[in-house]
Amino acid sequence: MLNNIKIIGCGYIGKKIASFLKAEGIGFHCYVKSEVSKETCLAMGYQVTQFNLDIVGLGLNNNLLNEFNKSTIAYLAPPQRSGLTDERMENFITSLEMAQTVPDKVILISTSGVYGNCNGDWIDESRVAKPQAERAFRRLSAETQLIKYCEKNNVQFIVFRVPGIYASDKLPVKRITSGEPIVNAADSGYTNRIHAEDLAAICSEALLENVKPGIYNCCDGQPSTMNDYFIKVADALNYPRPEEISLSQARRQLSEGMLSYLAESKRMSNKKLLKNFKTKFKYPDLTSGLKSL
Repeated sequence: MLNNIKIIGCGYIGKKIASFLKAEGIGFHCYVKSEVSKETCLAMGYQVTQFNLDIVGLGLNNNLLNEFNKSTIAYLAPPQRSGLTDERMENFITSLEMAQTVPDKVILISTSGVYGNCNGDWIDESRVAKPQAERAFRRLSAETQLIKYCEKNNVQFIVFRVPGIYASDKLPVKRITSGEPIVNAADSGYTNRIHAEDLAAICSEALLENVKPGIYNCCDGQPSTMNDYFIKVADALNYPRPEEISLSQARRQLSEGMLSYLAESKRMSNKKLLKNFKTKFKYPDLTSGLKSL
C-alpha cells in the first residue's frame, strides 16, 4: 500500500507532500491537469499523469483508472470556480464507480469555510456546517460526496478542514504593500491558520499511518484576528504597517472577496487532531512561523 499512493492535484501542498514521500523513498504517482504542471512534476522527478477532472472518465483509460484500486489517495484538487456542487469530485467518484475501482483510503483537503460565520466562538468538529460563501458550499459538497462514497464502499476517509495556509513563500505581501487598508483590531474577526510544512506533514501521516478516520480541524489551534495577522507579517518583513479603518469604512472600500473573509469569525479547536496524530507542529503558532523568515 505504501507504494500505491496517488496525489490528485499536485499543486502547492501536493508538491510538499510529494517531496516528503520522495525523501522517505515511498512510491507515489501525481495526477495533474495542465501541461505546465506535468512538466514541473517531471522535472522534480515525480511520476505524473495528465488528466481532466472536468469530464467523466478523467481522460484516462480503464487500465489507468484501475490503478486507483486499493490505493491511498490524497485528493487535493480544488472544485471548479462556480456553482454550489463540486462537479470535479462528482466526476472523480463516477469514474471510480464506472471502472469498479475501490481505493483503500482517501484524504481530502477541505476548508474551514464550511462552518461559515461563528461570531468568534470556539468550535470543534461537532459544529454544524453552515457555509456562506459559494466556494465553501462547493467544498462541503466535495466532503459530502466523498464521505457517502467511502461509507458505501467501506473506504477509509480523512477530511481536513483547513483554514489559511502560510509559509515564507505564501504570505500576503501584495495585500500589505498595495496600500489597501485593513480593518482595525477592534472590528477585526478571528481567523485561523496553519504553516504549509505542518499541513504537508500531517497529510503525509494520514497517508502512511493507520489514523482514525473522520473529519479534522487542521490548524495550529492559535487563532488571532486578521488585523493581528497582517500587522505581524508586515513587521516580520520590515514593511510599513497598513492603514487601519473601521468595519463600516471597509464595507465601502474593500473588495467583495476580502469582505467575504471578514464576514466570518471563528476560533478553531485542534484537540481532535492533536489526540489522533503523532506529528508535532514545527510551527505551533504564527510567531514561530514568522521567525523562520
